[in-house]
Amino acid sequence: MIWDTAGTERFHSLGTALYRGAHCCLLVFDVTSSVSFDALDVWKKEFLVQACPSDPTAFPFIVLGNKIDLDHREVSPNKAQQWCSEIGAEYFECSAKEDIGVDTTFHSAARAALQYLKNHHVENGEDIQIIQKQQDKKPNKKCFC
Repeated sequence: MIWDTAGTERFHSLGTALYRGAHCCLLVFDVTSSVSFDALDVWKKEFLVQACPSDPTAFPFIVLGNKIDLDHREVSPNKAQQWCSEIGAEYFECSAKEDIGVDTTFHSAARAALQYLKNHHVENGEDIQIIQKQQDKKPNKKCFC
């Protein structure tokens, strides 16, 4: 599932319910707004407080600079990449409006979430349960569904 709070204040009270059990977090900012970029650190900290991941140092963050289709850019790719390197996050740029780079970002987020889940599956036991049942069907059948 993907939850998009769009930075809206009304979702702050739902943060714990929305974030708990997450396996990846996408932090999105507007490349034409340095204010939105500067807020990323607060959003990251807020997410970690409310999500309480079992291993915050290994939790995957994907940072996404949006609106690259616009001309008046305030945040350079180098500045964003430097911040991402400091926090250990992957960085992508996209234009949601023009559908540029969106698929690549979500594929990376899915891979990061799956890897985090695989590495921390014991802690997430309540989220996923793997049960092996004895098969009651005849062994000569191809499918035991």
